[in-house]
Amino acid sequence: MDVKSGQEPLLSGKEDVGKKTTPFWVSSAKVILRVVMWVIFITWAAFIFLYPSEFVTDLYQKWRRATEGTLFGTTGSVFLLFSGPILLIAILGSAYIVLRGEEEIHEKKSSKFPRFRLWTFPVLVDGPFGVVSAAEMIGVVLFTAYVVWAFAAYTVKNSELVSRFHVPSKEKGVLLLELAGLRLGMIGLFCTAFLFLPVARGSVLLRLIDIPFEHATRYHVWLGHLTMLLFTLHGLFYVIGWAIEGRLVRELMDWKNIGIANLPGVISLVAGLLMWVTSLPGVRRINFELFFYTHQLYVVFVVFLALHVGDFVFCMAAGGIFLFMLDRFLRFCQSRRTVNILSARSFPCGTLELVLSKPANLHYNALGWIFLQVRELSWLQWHPFSVSSSPLDGKHHLALLIKVLGKWTGKLDRLVSSASEEGTETEHLLQRYSKLTASVEGPYGHESPYHLTYENLILVAGGIGISPFLAILSDVLHRLKDGKPCMPKNILIVWAIKTSDELPLLHTVGMESIFPNFSNALNLEIQTYVTRESQPSLEEGKVIEPVNAAVFPASKGCGMSVLVGTGNIVWSGIYVVVSTVGLVITVALLDVLYINPYHVDSWWYKGLLFTACMAVSILIFGGLVIGLWHLWERKTSSDEGEKHIENTGTVKQNEPEMHKDPGKEQYVSTTRYGQRPDFRGIFESMSERWGNVDIGVILCGPPALQTSVAKECRTQNLKRRGNQAIFHFNSHSFDL
Repeated sequence: MDVKSGQEPLLSGKEDVGKKTTPFWVSSAKVILRVVMWVIFITWAAFIFLYPSEFVTDLYQKWRRATEGTLFGTTGSVFLLFSGPILLIAILGSAYIVLRGEEEIHEKKSSKFPRFRLWTFPVLVDGPFGVVSAAEMIGVVLFTAYVVWAFAAYTVKNSELVSRFHVPSKEKGVLLLELAGLRLGMIGLFCTAFLFLPVARGSVLLRLIDIPFEHATRYHVWLGHLTMLLFTLHGLFYVIGWAIEGRLVRELMDWKNIGIANLPGVISLVAGLLMWVTSLPGVRRINFELFFYTHQLYVVFVVFLALHVGDFVFCMAAGGIFLFMLDRFLRFCQSRRTVNILSARSFPCGTLELVLSKPANLHYNALGWIFLQVRELSWLQWHPFSVSSSPLDGKHHLALLIKVLGKWTGKLDRLVSSASEEGTETEHLLQRYSKLTASVEGPYGHESPYHLTYENLILVAGGIGISPFLAILSDVLHRLKDGKPCMPKNILIVWAIKTSDELPLLHTVGMESIFPNFSNALNLEIQTYVTRESQPSLEEGKVIEPVNAAVFPASKGCGMSVLVGTGNIVWSGIYVVVSTVGLVITVALLDVLYINPYHVDSWWYKGLLFTACMAVSILIFGGLVIGLWHLWERKTSSDEGEKHIENTGTVKQNEPEMHKDPGKEQYVSTTRYGQRPDFRGIFESMSERWGNVDIGVILCGPPALQTSVAKECRTQNLKRRGNQAIFHFNSHSFDL
């Protein structure tokens, strides 16, 4: 079920170190679970895809009639048919990830020859979709085919149905419009079933298929455009029909008890349109806060959608929405905890380095990233930042590099500066720390460290995009030093910056902590391109000290929570299972104690009650699990971190164990001025040097840089000869 992690296994020169053998029953259970999940998913997806056909529609009607007399009635049967499978996959996926555990990478065998992979072969590199891989292109084609096929099938049905009525042509036209609107709404509802899955940041499903949230948001954006287009046409067709017959106002204000209630649908559509318009790239780029705050209307969109269609129709999309609600509540609980900012420093190039405390049992890989909130700046704003430190750098700290670009980061820079100015007096430090609190969501990212699955790596960074590559380099060097499984042997870093002011990010922030772990087993080359300067400055080569640096006293118990991100999968699975069972119990009690005795049959009201049951089951049953999870976390977390903070006051992660001798550097570093990277020349040179191998290309930078690198990867792969390398494109850029 690992869709994304199609890379080669990790190997090390010390394959026998810590070698373990997976028990036969574990391997068998994983195979069975994987097969069962694929069967459920394919059956579920095929049922939705073929729903417009007569055969599947008849099956659905028979299924509905067979359960009408049961406790849950039609609502239960529709929920079991359309939402049950995705919840069951999430539950089975939790068990699968538990059995998989940490990848026993040393047990796998490396492929002798390089091969193409659907997830890392860019097909489209420029256009409205951005860079699209072959696997993503297949998904886009399948979704497009579904929409076209479904609408075509429904159009044929509508024509046959209308032809049976002997009414004037005008009435037939109106009826065709309304039927077309009905069918578009149904297709949009099925799209809604998928819409919320990609934005559940800590979702078991994303961890199962190893697609990180920053990649999955693209799918949410694509699905959002498609869903809102369908719903807009759905409403527009009805409006035109009502206007023709002169009953527009009456229908728009209608809120009937039996059948579809129109006014809630209008409210839901308006909320969706506001979210859609403010999420367009131009609006989002100019005013991100408007996009962010308007997007909270998803609550209005979902609730009034349930009021519009009623409970049993809403159940066609409820599974994905329920998983999103589970994730959102869990993230809310995690983000209530404040985190120690152990130290902060500001550099002349407009970059901040923050060091946060973390518990020793927080696991993430070097390509992880977090959402950060500083309450002194805003109680509502959360900003994503890549982690610049390897999880092997230290048990109790995590570092971030933050580029000062906007209002929020500018305020943070001034806050650090003001703290550093008072840094010599203890009472001022204590006063300043009491006013500086941060909250964290994450770390998020790939479930598996795919950067370790290539023997040859090309890391392409633009500006602050060097941050995750410092973590990668440190992670590789730590693994080589400790004899842990690690495949990379050749690494080329291509770094494009605007001015030489940014050079200290690599040499002052990065290499001073990385160099002590340097290993002769790694061939490292760094090519830096200063694009807006024609010659080096007089101060080149000089170590740049931070302008402002502040150290903050740390209190006990203020490490970030491990509830989400790469949190304990056993508890994640229990949380999903208990909440799902709680939903069934809550709906059953509601039916037994209220709906059936009082003969409640209003569609919109039952839709409202069903959404209330979803919320109550998460708050009560899920909240109980989160409470127990939190107690378990506190009990099992080591006190090492707190003792470490008490004894030292901060983390000295920037004090090398040995001094670098400039005359004996173990890596090659070149700086070119007034040039942009020539990716064709770079890739051809690496292909010639490294030969017939897989080369992992990981990029972190702006869209224009992504396009250039992806285009060259595609070009090199298409014109490849048998003895040349295959380039695998991986983007680490986050653009919400």
